[in-house]
Amino acid sequence: MAGGIAAAVPAALFAASAGTALHRQRLVMADLELPLGAVAALLLLASLQLLLGAAFRSVIPTAVCGVLCYVLAGWWSSMAPGKRLIAGDLAGNVWVFGIAGVTVLMLVWSRRYRRRARRKTVTAGAAPPAGGRS
Repeated sequence: MAGGIAAAVPAALFAASAGTALHRQRLVMADLELPLGAVAALLLLASLQLLLGAAFRSVIPTAVCGVLCYVLAGWWSSMAPGKRLIAGDLAGNVWVFGIAGVTVLMLVWSRRYRRRARRKTVTAGAAPPAGGRS
């Protein structure tokens, strides 16, 4: 578990900083601004969380990554107005509040990778199953 947490911390730092840099990108179509950068930042976070959940077969690294990324984005959005990295506009709100939604979705998705307890215990001297190799 310590290895998963140790991997989740730099992943969260990367997702928070790259997502904050990316979230302001937008596509303008017919006077409508679409926050595609925020959506791309959330996809980046989701992919990192899914990678952590699958690699360590636990939901704990996924949760640590999401919580740390949310804390960092929340801190950067609540700084003084001249120093704020995330504004309270549509793209900023999609990025900050989307972190929580993506983390919950990835926690549910990563549950499938959990380690399962062995159902069959093999005892010393037990005969191998019929048709199996010895």
